[in-house]
Amino acid sequence: MRIGPYTFDSNLFLSPLAGYTNLPFRLVVREIGGVDWTTTDLVNARSLIERNPRALQLIRTCPAEKLLAVQLFGAVPEEMRDAAALVESLGIASVDINMGCPVKKVVGIGGGSAMMTELGKTARLVRGMIDAVKIPVTAKMRLGWDEQNLTAPDLARVLEDNGVAAIFVHGRTRAQGFSGTVNLAGIRAVVQAVRRIPVIGNGDVTTPEAAKKMLDETGCAGVSIGRGAFYNPWIFAHTRRFLATGQPSPEPGYAERVQVMRRHLDLMIEVFGEDYGCRLFRRPAAWYAKRFGPAKEFKRGVTQFRTRAEFEALLASYERWRAPFLDESGELRAAYRPGPLVASFMRDDDPDEPAVLRREAIPVPKGPVDVW
Repeated sequence: MRIGPYTFDSNLFLSPLAGYTNLPFRLVVREIGGVDWTTTDLVNARSLIERNPRALQLIRTCPAEKLLAVQLFGAVPEEMRDAAALVESLGIASVDINMGCPVKKVVGIGGGSAMMTELGKTARLVRGMIDAVKIPVTAKMRLGWDEQNLTAPDLARVLEDNGVAAIFVHGRTRAQGFSGTVNLAGIRAVVQAVRRIPVIGNGDVTTPEAAKKMLDETGCAGVSIGRGAFYNPWIFAHTRRFLATGQPSPEPGYAERVQVMRRHLDLMIEVFGEDYGCRLFRRPAAWYAKRFGPAKEFKRGVTQFRTRAEFEALLASYERWRAPFLDESGELRAAYRPGPLVASFMRDDDPDEPAVLRREAIPVPKGPVDVW
C-alpha cells in the first residue's frame, strides 16, 4: 500500500470514530496487529490553531504511531491551511480532511458532508492546504448529500487534480447517516473516477468476509474499519490472515480478551489519568463484554468504577458470577458461547437464555456525535 511517500504492508485502516479512536485505542489495535495507518478523531481546525487543550489532546501521539493522520474539519480556508501546517510541524505523517461527517455541528459551519455540495469552493480550500505542507493530504467523504446528489465521483476527480494523495469513501450518503446498508456500487464509481490515487472503502465492514467482499466488488485499494474495530479490535489481524490465506482465525478466548482489555485500561490511565481514564473506559469495557457471553453482572458494575483497583475487583466478582455458565473444562457451555462476529450481540437481560441474538448492523457507539 502506498500513500504519498509512504509505503506500508497493510491495506487496512482504522477509521476515525468520534470519542473513541483516541491514542489508547489506536495503540491497542496496533499491538494486536494487522493495521499500519490510523487516524485521529475529527479535530476542529480553529481549535487546533488556537491550541485548545481538548484539540491538542485529540492529536496526542507517541513514537509507536509511525503512520498517523490527523483528521481536520472546518470550512475557513486559512484555518484549515494553518492547522495542516501545525500538524506537519509536530512531525505527524498526514492530514485527512473530513468531508463526510453528517452531524449538524460540523455540517452547520460548512464542514463535513457540506463540503461535497460546493466542489469549486472545496477545491480551493484543499489546494491551499496542499500548497502549505509537504506531507500527504487525504480526504474522507461520503457518496454525496443524498441519493439525488451523488457527487463523490466528481469530487474525487477534483481532489485528485488538486493533489490529494488518497480518498477514503464511506458508502452512504449524508442523508442516510449510519442507517441502511453500504452501497458498494457507489464506492466502485469513485474508484473508477480517479486515475492514480488509491481509494479506500469504508462502511459495514464487521468481518474479514465483508472486507474481502468490499475489495472484490469495488476494486478499492484498501478498506477502512470503524465501528467493526471498536466491536472487535482483532478484526485487522483476522482480516489480514483471511485475505492472505482464505482461512478464518480462531476467535480469542476470554483470557485473551481480558488481557487486551486490561492493556487498554492501562493506556487510558497513562494518557488521561486514573480518575478520568477509568470513567472514559466504562463504555469501551462494556463493548468488550459483548463477546464475553453472559455479562449482566459485569455490565451492572462497569458504569461505576473509578480506579484500577475497583476495576479488578469488578472483574473478580464477575468471574465468580460467570462460573456457573462454564463446563467441566472451564469454557462456556455451548448455549452461552458467543456466536459469529457477523453482527451478533450477547443477551444480558436473562442469563438463562442463549447468548446469541442476531442484529442487522452494529449500532453507532454513543459519543460526542450524539450531542452535536
